[in-house]
Amino acid sequence: MKVAIYGLTYQDNALDYVIELIDELQEVDDEIVIEEDFHSLLYKNKNTKEYQTFTESEGLDSSFDMFVSFGGDGTILRATTYVKDTGIPIVGVNTGRLGFLSTFKKEDVRKVVQEFVKGDYVVVERSLVEVSADSGVPEFAELNFALNEVTVSRKDTTSMITVETYLNDEYLTSYWADGLIISTPTGSTGYSLSCGGPVIAPTAKSLVLTPIAPHNLNARPLVVSDDTVIRLKVSGREENHLVSLDSRIASVANGKELLIRKAPFTIKMIEYTSESFLKTLRNKLLWGEDKRN
Repeated sequence: MKVAIYGLTYQDNALDYVIELIDELQEVDDEIVIEEDFHSLLYKNKNTKEYQTFTESEGLDSSFDMFVSFGGDGTILRATTYVKDTGIPIVGVNTGRLGFLSTFKKEDVRKVVQEFVKGDYVVVERSLVEVSADSGVPEFAELNFALNEVTVSRKDTTSMITVETYLNDEYLTSYWADGLIISTPTGSTGYSLSCGGPVIAPTAKSLVLTPIAPHNLNARPLVVSDDTVIRLKVSGREENHLVSLDSRIASVANGKELLIRKAPFTIKMIEYTSESFLKTLRNKLLWGEDKRN
C-alpha cells in the first residue's frame, strides 16, 4: 500500500499522532511519502528518518492508495489542491476543532490503517465547482476549483453589492447582499449553512445558491441541478469585489462575468463505517441532541 501524508498542524502534541500513524503503516510494510514542508517539520521536531516527499506540483499520481490529511477541515480543502484530478482517496485525521470533513479522531489514528486494511470503508466521490471569467482570473489560473464553495463578496466597503445572476443563460435575480455563495453538497455544511442554507447529502447531484445577508428579504437559498451553468456579474460602489475558492481568494474587477459550473473531476473521500456522514451530523452538529430523545 502506498500512502501520502500531509498536514498543517500547530498543536504541540499533534505530531505525536502522525508518528503513531507512521508506526502503524510500517507494521504493514507500506510505502510512505510525506509532503515536503510537513516532512521538514517532522524531521526537525520528532527526529524521524527521511522519507520520500511530494509537493503541490509533483510527486503524486494515481498509484497512491490513500492520502492522509492531519488538521481540520481547512487542511482537507488545501489537500485537494495537491490531489487535484489524480483520484487518490483522502481521509482526514482531525487535530482541529469541529472536523466535519476531517472526521477521524486523532486518538484513533491507528484505526485509519487497520480499518482500511480490513476493508471497513467506502469511497465517496465529492463533486467540485470551478470558476472561469471572460478575461481570466490570474490567481486561479491553475487551481480554479473548489470542494466547498465559490463565494463572491464585497471588498473595502460596508455597502452592499449587487450580484446579477443567470442560470443556464436565463435571468434569475439580482441579489442585493454582502455576497453570494455557490456551494457543493460538501460545502453545504460550511459557510452556506451558517448563512441559512440547507444541509445536502454529499452524493446529491446539486448546487445551492445562498445569499449572504440579503437586503431583499424574500431572497432564500436555492437548490439547483449540478449541471447548471451559473453566470454572475457584480456591481457596487467600489471598483472590485472578492472571489474566493474555499480558502483561496482574489480581487476581481466589478462588471467581469464569472461562469461557475461543476468541475470535470471529483475528489474521492474515504468514509469509514465507524465515521459515516449521518453519524457526523449527529455527533458534530448535534442533530437529535434533545433530552426527550
